[in-house]
Parts: sequence; C-alpha cells; structure tokens
Amino acid sequence: MYSINRSEERTGFQERVPYHPAIDLQTDFVMVYGIDDSMPQRIQEWQQKGYITHLMTGVAWGEYQDYLYGKVDGKNHWEEAQKNRLGDIISHGKDVPYMVPTIAYTDFLTQRIKKAVDAGVEAIHLEEPEFWVEGGYSEAFKREWQIYYKEPWKAPHESADAQYRASKLKAYLYKRCLDRLCGELKEYALVTYGRELRFYVPTHSLINYTQWRIVSPQSQLLDLPTIDGYIAQVWTGTSRTPNVYKGVTKERTFETAYLEYGMMQELARGTDRKIWFLHDPIEDNPSYDWEDYKQNYIKTLTASLFHPNVWHYEISPWPDRIFTKSYPKKDGTGKEKIPASYAATLLILMNTLRDLKQDFIEWDGNQDTIGVFLSDSAMFQRSPLDSSNEEVSQRYDGTKVDMLQTDTAKELLHWSDFYGLTLPFLKAGVPIRPVQLDNIRRFPSYLDPYRTLILSYEYMKPESPDIHLALSQWVQEGGCLIYVGDDSDPYHQAKEWWNQGEKTFTNPAAHLLEVLGIDQQSEQDMHAVGKGVVHLLRKHPKQFAQSAEMAEQLLTAVKRTKEAGKQNDIWEEQNYLLIRRGPYIISAVLDESVSEQVLQLDGLFVDLLDDQLTVHKTINVSPGKQSFVYDLQHQQDSQRFEVIAASSRIEEAEVEQGQFTFLAKGPLHVPGVNRIKCPEEPKKVSIATQPGKYQEADTEWEPDSHTLLLTYDNHPDGVTIQITL
Repeated sequence: MYSINRSEERTGFQERVPYHPAIDLQTDFVMVYGIDDSMPQRIQEWQQKGYITHLMTGVAWGEYQDYLYGKVDGKNHWEEAQKNRLGDIISHGKDVPYMVPTIAYTDFLTQRIKKAVDAGVEAIHLEEPEFWVEGGYSEAFKREWQIYYKEPWKAPHESADAQYRASKLKAYLYKRCLDRLCGELKEYALVTYGRELRFYVPTHSLINYTQWRIVSPQSQLLDLPTIDGYIAQVWTGTSRTPNVYKGVTKERTFETAYLEYGMMQELARGTDRKIWFLHDPIEDNPSYDWEDYKQNYIKTLTASLFHPNVWHYEISPWPDRIFTKSYPKKDGTGKEKIPASYAATLLILMNTLRDLKQDFIEWDGNQDTIGVFLSDSAMFQRSPLDSSNEEVSQRYDGTKVDMLQTDTAKELLHWSDFYGLTLPFLKAGVPIRPVQLDNIRRFPSYLDPYRTLILSYEYMKPESPDIHLALSQWVQEGGCLIYVGDDSDPYHQAKEWWNQGEKTFTNPAAHLLEVLGIDQQSEQDMHAVGKGVVHLLRKHPKQFAQSAEMAEQLLTAVKRTKEAGKQNDIWEEQNYLLIRRGPYIISAVLDESVSEQVLQLDGLFVDLLDDQLTVHKTINVSPGKQSFVYDLQHQQDSQRFEVIAASSRIEEAEVEQGQFTFLAKGPLHVPGVNRIKCPEEPKKVSIATQPGKYQEADTEWEPDSHTLLLTYDNHPDGVTIQITL
C-alpha cells in the first residue's frame, strides 16, 4: 500500500478544470483535458503539485469552432461534419459535430496539439476515434470514398456491400488520422526538445462500439508503431446497456463490464503496450442517485479485477463532477453532493488499485477458459438493410434510457448475436473471454492459451483467408472449435475475398470448412480434424439468447465437443467467480445462475468496499452482488507494521525503534480512513497537520486481526501519523 514511484503511472485521471485541493486524488499522473488557451497554465498547476502530466483531447470531436468557421485557414469546414442519410449533422453538442477525419482536419489537430508538447506533457491521449454507423453521407466522406475505392460514392444504406465498405473506410480514415498525427508530433518533440513523446488512445471496447453502432480502428491500432497503448473506456454508462439472456431484457452491468474489459485487454496482450482500465464512480447520465452510481461502480470495478494481466487504472474521469457536483436524492426531494461514506470508499479503492500488481494469482473453480471470437468487422455490419429512415437515424450513446423508440432499434442495441454466445457461460460461472479474431494474423502463438473456441460469421467476417489456415493448424494440434451459424446473414453478400477471384465461396464459413477438410454438405455435426474436433452448430447465435432451453443447448454442445476432443478438464457450473490476487480476493455471485446460493468466505478479512474498513471473520456475497476484500491471513508477518488500506496515499513510511511514521495525503473534504496492521496494540498514536505539532489521533484497536483503525481529516499536503508501541 505504500507509495509506488509515480513514473510507473499505475493510476491517473482526466480533468478539464484547473487544480483544486478537493480533486487532488494523489494519483501518479493527470491527463489535462482540452487544447484551449488555458491548457498551458492548467498543465503547470498540476505539475507543481507533483503530478506527471499528460494531455487528453477528443480526436473525433471537440471545441474546434475556429476550424469549422474558417478562422484557421479562411475556409469553412462544416462539410467535414459527419451526416446521416437524412442530411442531419451528427453532433456531440452545439457547434461540436463528429468529424470526418480528413487530411486538413488531421493537420489542424496536429498544429493545435503542438501547444501541449511545448507545455511539457510527457504523453498525449487522443480520445475516441469514432465514426457513427449512421454517418457516411457528408461531402467530405464522399470524396474520401472516391479516393479510397477509385469509384463514385455509394449510399451505405442501399446494399450490404455499400454499408460494409463504408464502415471499412471509416475505420481506415481514423487509423490514417492517428498515424499521421502521432508520427508528426513524435518527430516534433524529438527534434525540438530532444524528448520522446508517447501516444495513447482512450477508446470504448469493441463490444460497446458494435453494440452502440459506432466504427473505430480498434485492433487496427496494433498495426501503428506510433501508438504506445490505450485506455479501456469501460464504465457504468457502457456496461449498463441492456442485453438479453434467457429471453429477458435488462441491464447486466457486471457481466457486460467483465466481457468489455476482457475484450480491451486483447489490444495489449502479447505486446509491450500499456493499457489502463477506466472506472467511473458516476457516469455521463446525471439523472441517477448516489446509491445507483455506487452499486454500478462496484460492479464495473470488480469486473475489471478479474483480468489480472492489467494493473494500471484510470481511477476516474472528471473528478470535479464527482466530488463537487450534486445529483438527485433517492427520494426525489432535490439534489445532494457525494456522501462522505461513498467518497471515503472511493479513495480507499483508488489507492488500493496501485497495489494490484501481484505475482500470486489463483482462480477458484474452472481453469479452462473458453474463448469467443470477435472481429473489428462486427462494427461494419450494424445497419439493418430493410429499416426505415427513422430507425436508422436513432442512435444510442448511453446518456438517456429512452433514446430508442422502435423495436428494430432496440433489438439492434441488444446485439443478441454476441451475448447469446457469451452470457450462458458467464452466468454458469464458466470462464469466458472475448478473443480478437484479427490478432490471429498478428501473433503466431495468439491462440495458445485456449483449448476451446467459439466462432460465428453471422455477425462479423474474417479480414483475410489466411486466418483459416491458422485456425486449422490450432484444431489439428488438439483444439476444439465450435462454429455457430445458419448462413442467413445478408452481409455474406458483401463483395469481399470469399466471393471474389477465380474460386468463390457463398460465405467465409464455406472457405473455413474447406480448409478444415470438412464436407460442406455433411449432415454430421461433429468432425475429427487431426488431434482436434470441430462442432458445427447450425443455428443463428442470437437464438441462444432467447430462452433458457437454448442457453442450455449451447452449454451442452460445448461440453459434448470437449468430451469428443478428450479434454478431460473439470467442468464445474457454479453461481460465482472468484480470483485471488496476492492478499486481495475478488468475488462476484451471479444472479440468473445455476443456484441462488450465497457465497461464504471464512477467515479474517478487511472489507475494502466499506468506508470503515471493517474486519470480518465471514464474508457473505448474495446473488447479484460483488466483494473485494483484503485477506489478513495471506503471508502476513505478524511482527511488522503494514498499512492494509487507506483513503490516502501513503508516503515516507519508516520504522525506527518500535515507532512507525508515515505521511498520508488525500483530497480535501474526503475523510481519512486507515487500517494498519501492528505487531501489538500501540501505546500512543499521534497525528500532525504541521511539522512537529502532534496531537492524539482517533483510533480503534481490533484485537483479533491486530489492526488499528485510524481516522483523520485528509489534506493534499499530507498529515504525518506516528504510531508508538
């Protein structure tokens, strides 16, 4: 729990307002947001407080009115705004359209961002390269189509081919924008200041972008050497998007977040690129109460902790809106600021996250992870080809529950194609992970961690036929592949590699079967291929979301495949997930699962979700709930002092002649709470807000755990705490 060198940048946050002690969260770095005239001053303020400073700015939208209205180059650029088929500008706010990333727009961003390089930031985050599926009708996009495809523009809604190719172009344009911008600014920083500049892309998950019908480069970013990493923008606003399981439509925040974080880690797995997982203690929708925000924050936080290969976190976007703004009271009688208990809990968790890099990792229950493939191309076929103008123009960004009106639009949002193949496993406590199909071409051993994989081309397509060669080799070496599909997807008709050239195929699955050596006309469902097995499940994947019987049918099919492949690992269906990361235990009990049993943990634990850091001998977790505890019996030296958890950053810790002294730093107005393990009950505990001026501290001794609870008033400059045995 002690202070880790800030240079590791394990935790950070983004903020657009100037420094204020109430939002001094004591992370390693801060991303100063926006490139307006106040940016250099804001950067300097945070630097003076000891933060490593980065810059974050929107790459698809922003306060770029000077560019739009011709004040930059004398030319009006509104024709570069994204438009839908009705001719409406797709907007993020007044005079803030989503942009088509033309060369001119990219050059404008490059020049503006140079100011941040001049101000001394160490890294730049280009946020959310997004092109809406409903877009593709502006004059700028039409020109880009003609340049890229060497033919006149085609309206995306007129055919599967036009929609698919329009989306491919959208992803390419933002990939080009990022590559050009990052390359030029890296050179500028090196030539002008002799300084290496890092670039990161904060982006929603591929799951969310597909669900919300947005196109972004996603895994294509792996092909850009100028990109150094990512922020996984997963939070309540994305993860509470409704989906369907066993025919029931509702929010499943934990399960969706678990899959989203799992998808995002695929952008960094096997590379040296850094990824931060984002958490948001509230969300963009300001209409919920604090209890709702807290419960959903806990769901997303704990979901992220089930991915132990990641230990860097953006602990909050916009702390100013969390710690200084007011939101509706639960009883509807006005608004209130954040409760002190929730604020303390947040700071406890935010400081604990710096300690999540642990060597000891242990899962409870199933060990064999099942992978479900997902490709960038899922974003390319998210427009219903027979829908009305009204349905096409309905877009969803998570800020309003009732944004969508028609059944077609709501069904699209639910995206049962993907959730039908994932929720049945997750709800049964079986480890399930999204796997980036496109990465098979990038990394030769990418599939090695998996023995069982599920694939469907009914909601996505393979970028290249050589993907099937790698899949075939993986199966022949002993893998179990379940292919799900009924060949009904209209996007099979898009003009792509499988239906072009001398030999054509009706769909990409037909080519896969040929490579695997399986007769396409065979009525047999199970096929031995080398040492492995291929199971053909001739149903549309969305069917497995529609009823309990269909969900069970999918589970049975996978179990049969594993048995045929002689994978004799233990298959345990349970209603919970549990992982140990060093002394930390994270658990989640699933509702709609195999039982309603409460998970009971016995031992000696500190509850990290409790603002009083209460010590418990038993932790009970009910269905639909999660827990995050510190296991006091995990390799503890009873003869040493140890800060177990705190709502402060702990620095300058030292032990001398039975006396433990340290500095605790935290934001104003957030209660200081500290649970400390001691060799014996202290004789004296003092606290000093000024050097040398100690006074008796408020403490509570817990004899069973040999821990001390210490409470005080946080301050960004720190309070010195002295414990004497």
